[in-house]
Amino acid sequence: MAGLTLALAACTSAKVEEQPSIYSVTMAKPIPADVYPVIEGKLPAATTQMSNEAAASQSARLTALGAARSSGKISEAEYQRRMKELQLLATNHGSDTLKEIQK
Repeated sequence: MAGLTLALAACTSAKVEEQPSIYSVTMAKPIPADVYPVIEGKLPAATTQMSNEAAASQSARLTALGAARSSGKISEAEYQRRMKELQLLATNHGSDTLKEIQK
């Protein structure tokens, strides 16, 4: 009889307390039932868009630079210098503008 009791005791499982998942602890938030999100309307832009005239001017400037390079009017070194100048402008323009805004 003692052997049978011991065998049955081994078959029962101990109750393991479940830990809450990371999601339920950090991400789950109650959703208010009486509030609807506003999804219509136009979002404000971070900055003004480039005008058509400014885009045309930049395009003409780049086209002229390419044409001067291909025709030999400027040296390869001068072309690379101007391209580097434009690439630096593209890289730093956003952060420079942000610094001006935050002043």
